[in-house]
Amino acid sequence: MILKNYTEQIVKRYNIIACLILAVLAAACKGNDTQMGQYIPDAPDYTDTEMWYVSENDKTGNGADVLYFVSTWEVDWTTEDGRICHYADVYNPQHRADMDKEISRIAGYMGEDNNFYSPYYRHTTIEAWETLNEDTVRSRFRIPNDDIQNAFKEFLRRRNPQRPFILAGFSQGAKAVVEVLKAMPEDLHKYMVAAYVLGYKVTPGDVSATPNIKAAQRADDTGVTICYNSVSDIRYIQPIVAEPCAMCINPVNWRTDATPATLSDTITVSVDTNHHVLIVKGFSGDGYAPIRGFLNVGDFHGAEPWLYEECLRENIRTRIAAYYRQQI
Repeated sequence: MILKNYTEQIVKRYNIIACLILAVLAAACKGNDTQMGQYIPDAPDYTDTEMWYVSENDKTGNGADVLYFVSTWEVDWTTEDGRICHYADVYNPQHRADMDKEISRIAGYMGEDNNFYSPYYRHTTIEAWETLNEDTVRSRFRIPNDDIQNAFKEFLRRRNPQRPFILAGFSQGAKAVVEVLKAMPEDLHKYMVAAYVLGYKVTPGDVSATPNIKAAQRADDTGVTICYNSVSDIRYIQPIVAEPCAMCINPVNWRTDATPATLSDTITVSVDTNHHVLIVKGFSGDGYAPIRGFLNVGDFHGAEPWLYEECLRENIRTRIAAYYRQQI
């Protein structure tokens, strides 16, 4: 009897210890801490208007709803208690202000006569891309992907489901567009005017993953994906953003062959049909400083939404008009 009671006490003690351990583990998994002493910012609540940049300019009902995903703005940062963070914090006013610098400029031409929406999301910091390691980027992008998928759901919930829409993004935001296309229900595709993947790749695997991705072939086809990356020479292709790529279209003449086009009188743009990138001659890119020594170095990554701004502005108008003509 004494041995039995002693055994029961030992079992009870181990059960208590096990419960305490589980409670500690649960507390560690809940909230904002990871097992590596890192910090994960709180997820955005997209029903909160502060989580969106909005510019509604469609006064006639002949425009589209534009959903834009911003590029990378933050670097790794450390909390007051010493934990490192690899993500933007959407509840940090400075981080939102950083994203606004790009979003507001994009809204200036993509939101012209359209309703423009851009969610603040926990984009991963530049350090992930600096590794040049696809596995690292894929791992770090899980949190941004949760946000962009939730933002897309809220975008759909708040809009008129019969209105045409455009997806667009630059760099990390362009990767977001690709992921939204892959997850998007196919019955929504008929309302999509186009998807603009600026400064990022659409891989053969992406294309095979969904019928929602169809390469643009001209200036006025709809339901298509526009993709390009710009370099001065193919030796400057940066695979982490531009290779392998399954498609490329010239945003100046809207051709997919090597026919060159002239931009601003002195810049020549043509498609390299083997590597699916744009070859840009006569543009120095001096206005775009090198980023961590791996971007804006023989490539024109930082210029992608701005170098072709007027071409994109006009093309968005053209594709929206083509979409409405098809509905008649």
